[in-house]
This record gives sequence, C-alpha cells and structure tokens, in this order.
Amino acid sequence: MVRYGETAVVRYRGTLADGSVFDSTEGIDPLEFVVGSGSVIHGFDEAVASMEVGETKCVTVSAREAYGEYCDEHIERSPMYAIPNAKDIQVGKLFYFVTEEGMRFPATVREINEGIATIDFNHPLAGKDLIFEIELVAIKSAE
Repeated sequence: MVRYGETAVVRYRGTLADGSVFDSTEGIDPLEFVVGSGSVIHGFDEAVASMEVGETKCVTVSAREAYGEYCDEHIERSPMYAIPNAKDIQVGKLFYFVTEEGMRFPATVREINEGIATIDFNHPLAGKDLIFEIELVAIKSAE
C-alpha cells in the first residue's frame, strides 16, 4: 500500500458529472507525485493514499476537496490599462493574470466593456465535483 511521503505513479481519467473528460493520462506518461505533499488536489491525494499497486478505483472528489466552491467574491472588474498583459486576454479564454511583481494567477475574462474587464479568478473547475478513475501503476520509495 502506498504511504505518505512515497511517490505514487498513477494513470487516471478525470470526468465531470455529465461525462465530459477534463483531464487524463491517456496517451502520455503516468502522473508521479509524492503522496501527502499537496502537489495534487486533496481528494485525489487521499484516494491514492490507500491504494495497492495494480489496484483501480473510481472516486468522486467533492468540489470542496478539489478546487473549492465557486465564489462570486473572486470576480473583479479592472480597467484594461491596469492589466500588465492585457494584450494577451480574450473573452471566455483562460489566461494568466501577471502582477507587477511577476506573480501569475489563472483567470478567465468574462466580459470587456468600455475598457473595463470583468475577470473571474475562480479555478475553471471550482464548484464542480470531479470523478476520477485511478490506477496505481507503481510506488517509488521515499529513500
């Protein structure tokens, strides 16, 4: 069984309730991550933590244990001239809002009206329960 601090090697397929696939390792190398390190969403980490090599399971990760609930407070309005990388944004597309300090935040522009952008800083999967089919391929020891 994989334990906290060990590296899990997994194949997975992530879908939404409507069956649409939002992420998958199909056709690419398996995902490797240190269990308990916080490098993957909490619910996925917890599901893998109890698996044996060769085991496959299907888990539903609640929005709270994934990317959080959708929050209206994460929607902001900003003048286009105040957005350092404004030339890169398009309505409805995910982009990285870059602060003057160089910090990057994923965001989606919902609207641009009279030089004012309405920017949604919620993760695109916020508020959604995620369904994962996971296969533990290997465990790499912490040593």
